[in-house]
Amino acid sequence: MRWEYSTPPGKLFLSDGKDVYLYLPEERRAEKSKLKESDDLRAPLAFLLGKLEFDKEFESFEMRPEGDATNVIAKPKSKDLYYTRVEFVAYRDGRIARLRVTGQDQSKIEFVFSNEQLNAPVNTGMFVLKLPAGVPIVEAER
Repeated sequence: MRWEYSTPPGKLFLSDGKDVYLYLPEERRAEKSKLKESDDLRAPLAFLLGKLEFDKEFESFEMRPEGDATNVIAKPKSKDLYYTRVEFVAYRDGRIARLRVTGQDQSKIEFVFSNEQLNAPVNTGMFVLKLPAGVPIVEAER
């Protein structure tokens, strides 16, 4: 998985399937952690990978049209989860335009998707972290 952020410019999230890396150009460092230990990413990743069982995870859903898509707001059953709300905009064909996860601390993680290509050929080198000279990789704090 590779996510290139537009804000802030140059920020990069990369996973090779075993570890995750977060490159923060403004801090001139990269953080590394095990994919299994990425608590703050579990909710959006589970959702994007189709791993959430909505009937088991959520107690209520609010749906409203948004252009030619539907905006869905879901609130979890458990108060012990990382998130308090998951909101997404999806098209009838299953494409996701936006995903927003609100954390227990009211922080928001938002992903906006465009120009999706199903099973597009990719260069596997895109999933190898390449940093500017002198940028250290540090273990992420847990």
